[in-house]
Amino acid sequence: MITNEQLDKLINWKISDKEISKLRNSLNLTFRKFHIDTKLQQRHFLAQICWESGYFRYKEEIWGNTSAQRGYEGRKDLGNTMKGDGYKYRGRGFIQLTGRYNYTEASRYFNEDFISNPDLIKDYPYNCYVAGWYWEKRGLNKYADLDDIKKITLRINGGYTHLDKREKLYEFLTKII
Repeated sequence: MITNEQLDKLINWKISDKEISKLRNSLNLTFRKFHIDTKLQQRHFLAQICWESGYFRYKEEIWGNTSAQRGYEGRKDLGNTMKGDGYKYRGRGFIQLTGRYNYTEASRYFNEDFISNPDLIKDYPYNCYVAGWYWEKRGLNKYADLDDIKKITLRINGGYTHLDKREKLYEFLTKII
C-alpha cells in the first residue's frame, strides 16, 4: 500500500490533500485489482506511470499537433481507422492509453463507453485503473519480477524513450517504497 507521505516525496509539484488522497486510494485499489502486489512490481509500475504522466500532473497527452501526433491519424496498429481518431483517442490516463483499439478493449473490460466518452479515462479511478489494466494485459509483472526496466519500457512506450529518466525514477522509488 502506498501512503500520502510516500506520494508527497514522489510528486514534484503542488497537489492538494484531496487530490493526493484520490490518487493514493486509486493507486492502492489498482494494485489490488491488477495484482501489482510486491514492492518491486509497485516500484516499476509507479516509475512508468509517473514518467508517462509527468508525475501524475497530466491525465491526457499534451496536444501540440506534432508530427508524431499527426502520425496517430490512420494508424491501423492503434485501430485509428476513422478520420479524427488520432486526436480523439490521444493518450489519456496515467499510462497515456492511445488509439481506438486500446480504448475499445478498455471499454469492454470496464463495461464503460470510453469510445463515446474518452475523457472518462482522465478521471479517478479510471486514470489509475486503465494503467493497471494495461500493465496486466501486457504481462508486465513478470518483467518487474525480473527487474527488467528496459523490457517494461519497451512494452509500454514502444521504444526506449527516456529510459535513463525512468531508471532514475525507479532508483528514487527504491528509497521511498
